[in-house]
Amino acid sequence: MTEENPEQHGPGEQRLSYEQARDQLAEVVRRLETGGLTLEESLGLWERGEKLAGICEEWLEGARARLAAAMSEPAEGDGQAAPF
Repeated sequence: MTEENPEQHGPGEQRLSYEQARDQLAEVVRRLETGGLTLEESLGLWERGEKLAGICEEWLEGARARLAAAMSEPAEGDGQAAPF
């Protein structure tokens, strides 16, 4: 997994952007909240939601690391970190 482009944790699975993973996670939550699913369907959705939440967390951790690195670099000319 890279900071710039985290992947899903399955062989041969397609890479998801943060926004794609977030949107899919929201849909999983909506379906679980709606109810009417079998136990097996609910468990499958729960597992998918956990995987999607992990992908989102990887993206967010990468963004935090990039922001921390950018803030620790001196700004051009003044030797201080650039404000955001």
